[in-house]
Amino acid sequence: MLVVLFRILSVFPLPVLHALGAALGWLVYGLSPSYRRRLRANLRQAGYEAHWRAAVSEAGKAIVELAFVWCARPERVARHASVENWELVQARLDAGRGIVFLTPHLGCFEMTAQQIALHTALTVMYRPPRKSALKPLVEGARARHNLHLAPATLAGVRILAKTLKSGQPIGILPDQVPQEGEGAWAPWFGRNAYTMTLPAKLAQLGKADILLVYAERRPRGAGYTVRFVPFEGELSGPPAEQAAAINRAMEQLIARCPAQYFWSYNRYKQPEGVAAPDAEVPA
Repeated sequence: MLVVLFRILSVFPLPVLHALGAALGWLVYGLSPSYRRRLRANLRQAGYEAHWRAAVSEAGKAIVELAFVWCARPERVARHASVENWELVQARLDAGRGIVFLTPHLGCFEMTAQQIALHTALTVMYRPPRKSALKPLVEGARARHNLHLAPATLAGVRILAKTLKSGQPIGILPDQVPQEGEGAWAPWFGRNAYTMTLPAKLAQLGKADILLVYAERRPRGAGYTVRFVPFEGELSGPPAEQAAAINRAMEQLIARCPAQYFWSYNRYKQPEGVAAPDAEVPA
């Protein structure tokens, strides 16, 4: 049923979908106290509470626009995006270097992979949906020309490592909470959050460069601007310091369009089996 609904929605113009999404965002905000509390608390923690109204609308747009990004014809989707700083990517491709693209849940993060795949093969890590009914939709939409999937398992990590060693790029969402043993506690907007250590490990293993990328949603359904940004952090320390450096880079990206971050995500949860951090980071 959801697949059919998404295909129907994908026919509508993007401005219409974003208008529907904004309405959906406010509907969920009004009906779910737990959603409302977490969104406002995370915005407050990050110092962006003034953006809460826009964040409610943008969260709804992020859901409804998936119908367009996943189900519309690829050439139609591509027409709605422009790219900045592609030369950063091309220089590394020309040099035969592997690239670890890091994309937080900012703007239309699904758009970033599709834009990269227009120019080069890309393998992205993903977590299979918990509901089996969603699997055909998610996997079918993401596995397009030049776009390959690696599950968030040990086998998937091996695929990513092999891809990097061959000089091809990979993509990871670094602001997802990892499972036990797959992360370290590191500051995230002034509070410790269990953070992936995998991106730094893969970059070092594959002697690859890290590039940041996000797709900012333009106003009134005008499309997206995909921006590539150099990673300027240091990854020479222990895993916790490496995770902190990547978190700082993600915070700097989010500061560019804070209303478009996925603030309702439970970023500070403590995974089962993971000991609590020794101390909280000062606010």
